[in-house]
Formats: sequence, C-alpha cells, structure tokens
Amino acid sequence: MIVNIHAAKTNLSKLIERAEAGEEVIIARAGSPRVRLTPVEAPVRRAKGSWLGSLRGQITFKPGWDDADENLLRQMEEGPLFPDDEPIS
Repeated sequence: MIVNIHAAKTNLSKLIERAEAGEEVIIARAGSPRVRLTPVEAPVRRAKGSWLGSLRGQITFKPGWDDADENLLRQMEEGPLFPDDEPIS
C-alpha cells in the first residue's frame, strides 16, 4: 500500500496497525515513494530475577557459597557505622 504524507499523518494509527499485521506500507511525497513503515521486533523479555540468564552455563557456584560467616554478621550488626567510630553500646 502506498500512501501520501498527508493521508499518512491523518491515519498514522491505522497504518501502524497494518504494518504490524505484516502489510507493506510505503509513504510517498507527491506520489514518489520515500519511506517504508515496518514494525520493530519486540525485545526479548526476561523473567524477573533472571539477570544470570545470559551467563547460563558460564558461572558455577560452589556448595556453601552463600553460607553466612557468623563473625562477619556479628561485626556488621554490632560494629561501628563508620570505621573511625567507636562501636555502638
């Protein structure tokens, strides 16, 4: 389908729907074809929390990698907020 610019401006929403449906839409100036309206491929949507998806198979986690270090936890909870501060009593 070839449409002149004035008609394209007036019917842009309809032309977009037709292009998305796979129809070739060409916009012309004074009857001379100038541009082709084509749909853009939708980006692949990843499930929430799947940031490792692109690294699948490249990263392995050793058993216990997320085990808490009790000493570190105690220091985080009881230690100073800033290194130069005294611990909060």
